[in-house]
Amino acid sequence: MKKSTLIILAVVAVVAVWAVSGYNGLVSKEEGVNQAWANVESAYQRRSDLIPNLVNTVKGYAQHEQETLQQVVDARTRATSINIDPSTATPEQLAAWNEAHEGVGAALGRLIAVAENYPTLKANENFRDLQAQLEGTENRIKVERDRYNEAVKSFNVKIRRFPTNILASMFGFEKRTMFEANEGAEVAPEVKF
Repeated sequence: MKKSTLIILAVVAVVAVWAVSGYNGLVSKEEGVNQAWANVESAYQRRSDLIPNLVNTVKGYAQHEQETLQQVVDARTRATSINIDPSTATPEQLAAWNEAHEGVGAALGRLIAVAENYPTLKANENFRDLQAQLEGTENRIKVERDRYNEAVKSFNVKIRRFPTNILASMFGFEKRTMFEANEGAEVAPEVKF
């Protein structure tokens, strides 16, 4: 073979190895984002699963607080009815999903405030355990949202950097949307008794 043919074959081989490696790297990053999103959904699902237990525990002590209990149940229903695909999620869809789940958090906050008015309930071991579970769940949600944002950042950087951006555009890898705080989230909620 001619020397020029060998050089061309070597260049083609290097480009092929780069393309395969780059594509596989993009797939790994994308799957990292998908896994991080699944973890976010799992943390929110854990909260949704705990809510009926909390509501039933409080119901036994606070029969006349039905409105607050119903708000928690309604917020949970709204939040669990919204499903989005993280690969095609727009900022608006993510904001709507986030807003629905923030509504659950707000309703839970009101329910905890109502429970504070019932010393017997506050002292109840089941209620305290459930409250601790909810607190732990809220912390998990925050951690998983942060991990999701890190995965999205890593993916978005990867698809925008040269020369990987060429492969990303060729194979349809698109920028993902991060979680952002809702407007007004910087203001602490006021709890009144």
